[in-house]
Amino acid sequence: MYTTSSLFFHTLAQVGITHAFVNWGSDHPALLEDLQRQRADHGNTAVEIVTCPNEMAALSAAQAFTQVTNTPAAVIVHVDVGTQALAGAVHNASRGRVPILVFAGASPSTMEGELKGSRNEWIHWMQDVPDQPAIVRQYMRFTAQINAPENIPHLVRRALQIATSEPKGPVYLWARREVLEKEIDESLFNSTASLYKWPSIEPSALSPSAVNVIGDALAQAINPLIITSYIGRNPAAVGALEMLSRLMAIPVFVTCPSATNVSLSHPFFVGVSFLAPGTHTPLLSTADVILVIDAEVPWIPINKDNRGNSERPSDDARIFVIDSGDPLKESIGMEHVAGVAELVSRANAEVALFQLLNSGSTGSATGYYTRSRNIQAIHDAFIADMRNAEAVMSEPNVPYLPSRIFGALRTAVENKLYLNETISNYPLSWAHLHPDTPLGMLSSGGSSLGWALGGVNAGKGAGKVGYELVVSVVGDGTFLFGAPSSAFWMARRYETPFLTIVLNNGGWKSPKLSMLGIHPEGHGSKVTGNQLTVGFGPDMPDYVGIAVAATGGWAWGKRVAAGDSLWETMTEAVRIVVEERRCAIVECVLESI
Repeated sequence: MYTTSSLFFHTLAQVGITHAFVNWGSDHPALLEDLQRQRADHGNTAVEIVTCPNEMAALSAAQAFTQVTNTPAAVIVHVDVGTQALAGAVHNASRGRVPILVFAGASPSTMEGELKGSRNEWIHWMQDVPDQPAIVRQYMRFTAQINAPENIPHLVRRALQIATSEPKGPVYLWARREVLEKEIDESLFNSTASLYKWPSIEPSALSPSAVNVIGDALAQAINPLIITSYIGRNPAAVGALEMLSRLMAIPVFVTCPSATNVSLSHPFFVGVSFLAPGTHTPLLSTADVILVIDAEVPWIPINKDNRGNSERPSDDARIFVIDSGDPLKESIGMEHVAGVAELVSRANAEVALFQLLNSGSTGSATGYYTRSRNIQAIHDAFIADMRNAEAVMSEPNVPYLPSRIFGALRTAVENKLYLNETISNYPLSWAHLHPDTPLGMLSSGGSSLGWALGGVNAGKGAGKVGYELVVSVVGDGTFLFGAPSSAFWMARRYETPFLTIVLNNGGWKSPKLSMLGIHPEGHGSKVTGNQLTVGFGPDMPDYVGIAVAATGGWAWGKRVAAGDSLWETMTEAVRIVVEERRCAIVECVLESI
């Protein structure tokens, strides 16, 4: 017997979805029944099911899986409460432009046995809300209700067509329990549902006039500058970016990255900033031409450096904005860059960069040789400063500096994928851990904390693309926000071991930094994090103990405080994961907030 649920799973498999990260509920009897039918008939299921005891962990895992494999994943949750429990992961998937198909059941609409699946539990009244998809609609690229089995192939393919077209993002489908239980004819189940006739929108290009204007401006510039944040989501675009930078001696500066946008060894890569005052490149204010390409926030207009100089472009600078899907940032209430740009284009970064490379402008860059030497010197100093910081020894009884910890981690193993959620240490971690390969380090692309521990459970996806080790680096409370007991249970259940580095600064530093940005000498500036209620003390959580308990003793962990052996601990942690195939967690105690 086949049901709507049978057709739903069959369609997911046909359109290329291989994994569903699920949290089951009372709306899913037909789904659970059909999965067991599949196991009885075929020995396995059409889509691999990953059980997730926490919905945010489920969506975070699906997001990271999609980011790594470039293959959309599915998430299945339970009515309105499961939709709500997706929590901030919905924000992350939307802001990170990650195509994921989210499906939720809904309470039955019948109550007297009119249809199979009618209400037979008290919660069916509690969970019947007026507009379930409204919970997530503003974050979704598409929402739709499945009212009948006949249009499932169409709805799923339309949803994925939209999800995988720029600006990419999550989509939400839902169905009532009676619909999922409805029996269907075998001919409907056996119908073909491929994406062949439902393609994503083709990557768009710059207009010919835009190519000429931008190409000529870069060629004639005395002090050009490229700023990006997430061009590395498309690895092919990284190569094109580096080629243009080399050919025209244009420095590349990265702001608020969520992907590996440029190789660390690239001679014209000049730094990373998360836009705290005084951290932008000095090249910004002197640049006469600025290419902002796939950038989240390239500068903050109000910021000033330590000398009181504004960290923003000069009024005479020519600014060009290129974004693959949303150059005007239409989903953001207020945005500033498009308001000072000479030209704004919606164009695929890879396509646009190759257009510029083929425009004939790259061979006539003004001041190429002098500029290339100067930029190379800035790059070399950037690298030297980092390596020197990694070698700094702490005073006795003083905790290790983050740069020292990152240096030990960076050199402990090669061929690793970092999931970075270090928050207040983002600027240091994105510099010191910066890999030389595209997709070597990822962040959520959003600002809701708790993504990394769920995301690291996409380890099977990472293994498919050749990573030997997956490392989550977390700080500022993100370990606790990431539902660690669920995350580590998932790793044990599905044998996807990973290494976790906890940067324990005693609490949640970012709100304190935000306060100091507005009230640098106020009452709050004079007290500890605990007094300010952003601390986790005086008795800190046992981070290692949480991981060990959640895995039934399978995980290994160690706490590294002042004077403890850092390098040896990192090396042993890596060995535990790579050789013994167990989770390892290293808690690194930092100076407390």
